[in-house]
Formats: sequence, structure tokens, C-alpha cells
Amino acid sequence: MSSAPSTAQGIAGRGRVFWGWLFVATGSISFLGFLYAAMISKLLPPSDNPVVFAIQNDKYYCFLVPLTLPILVVSVYFHWLSMKLFKHA
Repeated sequence: MSSAPSTAQGIAGRGRVFWGWLFVATGSISFLGFLYAAMISKLLPPSDNPVVFAIQNDKYYCFLVPLTLPILVVSVYFHWLSMKLFKHA
């Protein structure tokens, strides 16, 4: 009888580990793709591939991160502040 809960917990734990690694992998791939589109593609010579050429000539994504960072800092601060107020209320 005592092995049933541990087996169920082991299966649930494996599911959580799978979803955790899936989210980490998806986030990493998205970050590397954005890093290529925003910075690395600008440093490479012009390409004959139309998709890569369009990414190299894009002017939107290279300004997106620098303009988003101040908003991110403010939102993280407000999140921290709201959690402090909630905890001590």
C-alpha cells in the first residue's frame, strides 16, 4: 500500500521534469533565434537567402531590447513591491 503514493509521485515528478526541460529548451531556442535576428545577423556579410537577407535588413528588432529593458526593470520592481505588500499586510 505504501508504494502506490510514491509511484504516483514519481510519475508526476517525471512529468514536471519533462515540462520544465521543455520550457527551458523552448525559451533557449527562442532567445538564440532573437539574438541572431537582433545582433549577430547584422555582423555577417549580406546573404543570398531572401529570409536571412530580410532579417539582416530589419531595423525593428535591434531596437526592441534596448527599449524594453527599462520597462522590464520597472515591472520587476512593481512585482517585488506588490509581493512585499501582500506578505506584510
